[in-house]
Amino acid sequence: MALTATIYKASLHIADMDRHYYRDHALTIARHPSETDERMMVRVLAFVRHAHEHLSFANGLSSEEEPDLWQKDLTGAIELWIEVGQPDDKHVRKVCGRAKQVVIYTYGRSADRWWEQGRAKLERMENLSVLSLPVNTTGALAKLAQRDMKLHCTLQDGEVSIGDGDETVQVDPATLKRATAPSR
Repeated sequence: MALTATIYKASLHIADMDRHYYRDHALTIARHPSETDERMMVRVLAFVRHAHEHLSFANGLSSEEEPDLWQKDLTGAIELWIEVGQPDDKHVRKVCGRAKQVVIYTYGRSADRWWEQGRAKLERMENLSVLSLPVNTTGALAKLAQRDMKLHCTLQDGEVSIGDGDETVQVDPATLKRATAPSR
C-alpha cells in the first residue's frame, strides 16, 4: 500500500513592508510521506517571502518536472521557480532555462558543502538566486508545524518574523548568490 500525503492547513497573515504587500492567504499543503516538518516549513517560508496571488505549491518531491513552488503568468509561462534543498547543478541549469527567475532555499548541515561543490557552476546562471537558512532557524520553524496553523508573518529589511501567537521565529537568510539578470 502506497503512503499518501498528509494535509496541513495554514492561514498566513502577511505584512511585507519591503514590497508593500499586505494580504491573507489560506493554504492547503500536502506534506509528502518522505518530507519532514522542517522541509515543509521551509516551503511555507518561501511562500511567505515571495507571496503573490499566482504563487502556488507544485508537486516538488513527487515530480522532477515541477518545483516546490511556482508562479506562472496568465499564458502559463513560469515567472518564478522555487526549489527547497540541494538540487544538482544539471537540474538547476535545466530549470533556469524554463523559468524567468529561479530561487533555491538550501538548509541543513550539508548545505555549505553542497554550495562549495556546486558554486562555480551555479554562479554562471544569471537568473538564479540561492539563499541559505541556518540549522537552528529551520529547526525552530519545524516546531511551528501544526495540522492547522495560523501564522503571522512580517517581512522588513530582508528579515522575516513568523509566529503562531505563542512562539516567534526570526529568519535572516544568507544570500549565497543573487540573480544578476533582470526578469525576462
